[in-house]
Amino acid sequence: MLFNSYIYIFAFLPITFFVYFSLHRIASARYAKGFLVAASLFFYAWWNPVYLPLIIASMLFNYLFGLWLSGKKRCRLFSRKRLLLFGIVGNVALLGYFKYSDFFIENINAILDADIPLLHLALPLAISFFTFQQIAYLVDSYRGETGEYDFLNYANFVTFFPQLIAGPIVHHAEMMPQFASKANTSIRLENVTKGLFLFSIGLFKKVIIADTFAQWATMGFDHAQSLTMSEAWVTSLSYTLQLYFDFSGYTDMALGSALLFNIRLPENFFSPYKAVSIQDFWRRWHMTLSRFLKSYVYIPLGGNKKGKWRTYRNLFVTFVIGGIWHGAGWTFLFWGVLHGIAVVVHRMWQGAGMRMHPLLAWFVTFQFINITWVFFRAKHWEDAIKVLRGMFGGDPVLPLQWQGVLAWLQSYGVHFGVSPAPHVWAWIAIGLVIVFFTKNSMQMLSAFGATRMSAFYAGVLAVAAMSMMSRVSEFLYFNF
Repeated sequence: MLFNSYIYIFAFLPITFFVYFSLHRIASARYAKGFLVAASLFFYAWWNPVYLPLIIASMLFNYLFGLWLSGKKRCRLFSRKRLLLFGIVGNVALLGYFKYSDFFIENINAILDADIPLLHLALPLAISFFTFQQIAYLVDSYRGETGEYDFLNYANFVTFFPQLIAGPIVHHAEMMPQFASKANTSIRLENVTKGLFLFSIGLFKKVIIADTFAQWATMGFDHAQSLTMSEAWVTSLSYTLQLYFDFSGYTDMALGSALLFNIRLPENFFSPYKAVSIQDFWRRWHMTLSRFLKSYVYIPLGGNKKGKWRTYRNLFVTFVIGGIWHGAGWTFLFWGVLHGIAVVVHRMWQGAGMRMHPLLAWFVTFQFINITWVFFRAKHWEDAIKVLRGMFGGDPVLPLQWQGVLAWLQSYGVHFGVSPAPHVWAWIAIGLVIVFFTKNSMQMLSAFGATRMSAFYAGVLAVAAMSMMSRVSEFLYFNF
């Protein structure tokens, strides 16, 4: 079930909202929380009910291990350290089997000239997200940092439908107390208005903006045989903008939906394309993933406590793991390698006391992000090379109106590509203005007031988006 669908907006979300709070009022919190878990599992199963037992089994497995690791229940067979190892290996094995099996088989076949048949497994929805969340829970249980063990609160922490499919990657300490709080058991008008306001912004970003850029990105990456310089830059910039508006739009809708239930999810984006360094970018982009990788990969590796070169190694390994997490493919791994190298170079640059003018630093950072997204998007190496070759070595372009000049030059062997239509460049210009110069949704929410103007603004965005929802498309991060 997609956030940008009529069934979610006009059926699932309002029904779940009213039943949840009605149960709080006429029954008890346990019934209400139990219903919310059931509704979230129904939301998950809407995509493919075959994998519903998988998420339930994962949830029960990690809850039990959390009890053992925290000492709330005693396991006589294994030490706590071995239990933690088994728990992490079990989660990683589950993720690896579904997400990376065919990738490994393909490479074994290529290296050994074998013919092992592929498994062709469908990737269970959200497995990357709920696996990371529960690994963090196990580690914190081992450290003695989990103090709330009600199963319904834990189940809601794992399955809560606004963040279940594509994040944000939430932490138990910021979620379970909210589900346990008596203050969150009744409807709050302020949260409802803020939630609807934020949801409307996200819906508009996804349906109107991201899905418009998607058509040009898809054309360039997946369909064009070759690209002129202009077409290649349109392709790369379209995907750069599509990915931001798609994923941040999903996050806005997730945060807005959660607010209706008085649950505050963590921020996940804060104007990432305004970043003036690669480190600054990762403080603004997919912030909850960065938080996870820092807390559960970088710091356990030693962080910056064991010398300069170990710090560089830890940074590089962390970003390589982040690249692998995103997908089973060499392009994702290479994307992680590029970001790992960039972060290390930035740390060296800082360590040498060197500085760059903020405007130049922003330009370099954005161009690096735009170029590396090419590998993130490309389905095959050839697609990435095609786009990059066009960006930096493709035929220059002349406007379509200069057909006579084009024909004359081509008769002498001078070839020019045809520039994309003016409205394409206009859309890209508008998208860039939005990401570089306007307030982001979190800043707009902090300044939000329940006024007629804000209601009108949200209404216009929602109506415009819903008028275009006939071209429903999945969110990009559903694939990760």
